[in-house]
Amino acid sequence: MWARGPPEPRRRCWLRALRRRLPVLGWLPRYSPGWLQLDLIAGVTVGLTVVPQALAYAEVAGLPPQYGLYSSFVGCFVYCFLGTAKDVTLGPTAIMSLLVSSYAFHDPAYAVLLTFLAGCIQLAMGLLHLGFLLDFISCPVIKGFTSAASITISFNQVKNILGLHGIPRQFFLQVYEMLRRIGETRPGDAILGLACLATLAGLRAMKSRLPPAARTEPLATRASYLIVWTCATARNALVVLFAGLVAYCFQLRGSQPLTLTGSIPRGLPPCRLPPFSKAVPNGTVPFGTMVEDMGVGLAVVPLMGLVETVAIAKAFASQNDYRIDPNQELLAMGFANVLGSFFSSYPVTGSFGRTAVNAQTGVCTPAGGLVTGALVLLSLAYLTSLFYYIPKAALAAVIISAVVPMFDAGIFRTLWRVKRLDLVPLCVTFLFCFWEVQYGIVAGVLVSGVLLLYSIARPPLKVSGQGTLLVQPGSSLHFPAIEHLRDVICSRALSAPSPCSIILDCHRISSIDYTVVAGLAELLQELRKHGISLAFCGLQDQVLRALLAADLEGFRHFPSWEEAERCSGAGPGGSGAAPFDSTSTSESSLLPTGLIQ
Repeated sequence: MWARGPPEPRRRCWLRALRRRLPVLGWLPRYSPGWLQLDLIAGVTVGLTVVPQALAYAEVAGLPPQYGLYSSFVGCFVYCFLGTAKDVTLGPTAIMSLLVSSYAFHDPAYAVLLTFLAGCIQLAMGLLHLGFLLDFISCPVIKGFTSAASITISFNQVKNILGLHGIPRQFFLQVYEMLRRIGETRPGDAILGLACLATLAGLRAMKSRLPPAARTEPLATRASYLIVWTCATARNALVVLFAGLVAYCFQLRGSQPLTLTGSIPRGLPPCRLPPFSKAVPNGTVPFGTMVEDMGVGLAVVPLMGLVETVAIAKAFASQNDYRIDPNQELLAMGFANVLGSFFSSYPVTGSFGRTAVNAQTGVCTPAGGLVTGALVLLSLAYLTSLFYYIPKAALAAVIISAVVPMFDAGIFRTLWRVKRLDLVPLCVTFLFCFWEVQYGIVAGVLVSGVLLLYSIARPPLKVSGQGTLLVQPGSSLHFPAIEHLRDVICSRALSAPSPCSIILDCHRISSIDYTVVAGLAELLQELRKHGISLAFCGLQDQVLRALLAADLEGFRHFPSWEEAERCSGAGPGGSGAAPFDSTSTSESSLLPTGLIQ
């Protein structure tokens, strides 16, 4: 009757599995009143950052401003229950907005459907434990993409700083058109935009150089520190508020030199199914056609969402000593995107800037996201009429200020010193992203894959010795590498003035496949025709078992290359220490008892 195990251990296993899928169960029972105050402060601070950024990022995505706010609250609520990092906040980001503009064609219906499908894909990847796919996107590819995205997004907002309209989306055409039409710049937009940029840069620099105030300092000093820190942290909200007041004053005087955001629908977004078709003047675009139009975006958007969130979570987890589960992060993002698509959201992911604000304000648990989400909902319900007066130049300054730090100029110098070959995928990704984002990512991953496969096909081989050649592969042997190994051994052995013996040191080889075994059998036959002996040494148990199972003719194995070298002069069957061979020794005598099955 104990076949299913005792009830208590089974209950503990069930609770452990439930806690792994619902991380909120891990911290909620331990929640203390002291944490509540810090979570409230962090949530309000992040909320003051996310509202202006959401309006600005909707512009990057090519969508009406309200869609940025629609995308900013569901992720906060979902991540509170499913997220594994206390600092991470989900919402619209510059990178994801750029991808949405490429794959949603500035159409809200496409953007919302992309959110739903990307969420479904992320859920499936999380349930199937496919988070390891992130490991195939190398750091140079990510750095090349983010650096190019920083430049692309910044140039995309220069038109709003200058007050220009009708600028194409493609990067090179943008640069050409802005230079050609620089004379059409609206002075009001340019002055306000540059002033906002200077203010944001100054507040950022002030915050980075602000020394912490100790508790022993006078009350006035600590109050001054708190005021300056709050202004620097909520700089986006302050700049947008100031610019809105300036625009409102101009509106009262009857002249408006600034380009305004315009009307934003008031109220919360309706809860409805994502659009699985789209009405057009000539009929209806069916679901299949919409999916075909989005194409490779259905793979790029979920993966880049995972890349952003996990990279941010790992960066802050290493500082706070907790672990990140990529598969659980996939589930959290998947639920956030699927649920968000019912509220007209476009795809969301982790935001580095808002996560940094969250961490710096001392957030204790993901419950801070509940406060942030509630603040966004309040803004949608009561403040949208005030958003009318926000100048587009101010929102452009917020975006440029957020994305400029993403450009990592030092990575080029670092890779040049560490490994110059890594500059190839970095530069390929960086340059192709200026053509189209998807081409840059795909090209970078392909180049990284080719370099990875080349290193597998051409493992380092060290060949030493004269009469007896010692061949030492520097890594495991896989089927693309066997021809290279055969060519190196045969060329060195046959070019020797007299027949020699060869020792293949295999202590670094942890696994082999059938193609390698077949190639070694052919190598043994070829060398035997020329009177050259080949012995193996340092074989690990798994590799030895595979070679013995193949029953290679003339196979000999020694525990070390020194013993193999002592016996090499006698050749096969000669005197010296007795080698392991496939004809005189059974498999069971060579393997540890635990490996015999």
